[in-house]
Amino acid sequence: MTFKAEYLWIDGTEPTAKLRSKTKILAADQHPAHGAELPIWGFDGSSTNQAKGHASDRVLKPVAHYPDPIRGGEDILVLCEVLDIDMTPHASNTRAALAEVAERFGDQESIFGIEQEYTFFKGARPLGFPEGGFPAAQGGYYCGVGADEIFGRDVVEAHLDNCLKAGLGISGINAEVMPGQWEFQVGPLSPLEVSDQLWVARWLLYRTAEDFDVTATLDPKPVKGDWNGAGAHTNFSTRAMREGPDGYAAIITACESLGEGSKPMDHVKNYGAGIDDRLTGLHETAPWNEYSYGVSDRGASVRIPWQVEKDGKGYIEDRRPNANVDPYVVTRLLVDTCCAALEKAGQV
Repeated sequence: MTFKAEYLWIDGTEPTAKLRSKTKILAADQHPAHGAELPIWGFDGSSTNQAKGHASDRVLKPVAHYPDPIRGGEDILVLCEVLDIDMTPHASNTRAALAEVAERFGDQESIFGIEQEYTFFKGARPLGFPEGGFPAAQGGYYCGVGADEIFGRDVVEAHLDNCLKAGLGISGINAEVMPGQWEFQVGPLSPLEVSDQLWVARWLLYRTAEDFDVTATLDPKPVKGDWNGAGAHTNFSTRAMREGPDGYAAIITACESLGEGSKPMDHVKNYGAGIDDRLTGLHETAPWNEYSYGVSDRGASVRIPWQVEKDGKGYIEDRRPNANVDPYVVTRLLVDTCCAALEKAGQV
């Protein structure tokens, strides 16, 4: 007996990496359910922007696996890191850097929830956009209902079911502000877990949409003009931020640390390609080159939810990351900046 293992990895395409995958057939006794360790594999890095043709071999190292909701049965999805043939992380492997930072600040117990926005396209048009024109102005589409306001719900529901069958920590879905634009949320989970699972959820989104003959894009500004962009609002907390009686003081320390010195630009330049197209100061965004934080303020860089201020503890929402952000990068930056500041302040 055999089973199918779909090996997934993140390629070296710049400025925004793409997902790749291929299928490996394994013997039944190699299944993780039997305590077996999944084998490493290889691929042609010259075809994924991760090698030159004269030395193209790259290594796939399994780091997480999930039930395959599309093939079913004993088949699995296998998320991999990319290594060079000396078994060190490839230059495109951003997971390895996150793992180091997450371990260094592990005692602070960071938790993340990421809100992944995306847009469905049919050919060159977003779903819901009439041919040769534009739909009614945005406003009624957000969390809407009805065929005149909602486009692509069948794909969204199928994707949600696939994510749940795969055991991913999906915590919700909703229609977004622009027609054909949706969101799913992953978390709350640890930095590595939320990042791994977001990448797998993205793969499942693309794969599910194939069956409906539509495409999903993480373009941060899929339609120019007076339309909302697509982000990946990143919710973050540490144990000190979540617990009273000094949780709110730790939250303010974290917010202040994100605005110190070069930190705002260090973060923004790594929050996804095309960020200046989306962070304009309009459409529920702060300008990309200005840092701010505030309670219940969706026009700030970082929002403190009103309930958090009321409770005196909780989390913050970094609203700057683009939909196309690398979750390994955004979680690493937030942990590194905020946890270092909390440690320095003795708020751990």
